[in-house]
Amino acid sequence: MKFVETRLPGCVVIEPAVFGDARGFFYEGYNAAKFKEAGLDLSFVQSNVSRSARGVLRGLHYQWPNPQGKLVSVLEGEVYDVGVDIRRGSPTFGQWAGVVLSAENKRHFYVPEGFAHGFVVLSDYATFCYQCTALYDGKADAGVRWNDADIGVDWPVSAPLLSDKDTKAPFLADIAPERLPEYRGR
Repeated sequence: MKFVETRLPGCVVIEPAVFGDARGFFYEGYNAAKFKEAGLDLSFVQSNVSRSARGVLRGLHYQWPNPQGKLVSVLEGEVYDVGVDIRRGSPTFGQWAGVVLSAENKRHFYVPEGFAHGFVVLSDYATFCYQCTALYDGKADAGVRWNDADIGVDWPVSAPLLSDKDTKAPFLADIAPERLPEYRGR
């Protein structure tokens, strides 16, 4: 397993060792000891799977309070996945990191607590898996506008398919400070 830090401390791309032959393949998607050794001491309490069509953009979502860290991967298809640091007081506040995740490259992406997360589907469809460090809390569910110019995510689509919730999400500058996580180091 290879752990690659992005330009945002805490947002990590995980490249598993894949063992394959004519019968198929095997890889370890999560190993608590290896993750801890890489500085990711995580415990997952919820797992989600979604399926979306080409051009669907989901995000940028977060929970506050009761933040979730997310280890995400793609089981079928391909997505462009993004984490955005929304922790007030963070030296990387408002910055983003993105990575292509696919069934073919088998990469995983860890988006820590205190970050907003989103993805857009690049293939005909994608089946997406989330491992979460906290349970979903509908009262804490929040979002940031996907095309916030102050963040400037370089999405590989110009007219994504969005939910009503994501279309109406506020810009980062319009979110009250108490509705954002606070930076507590790393």
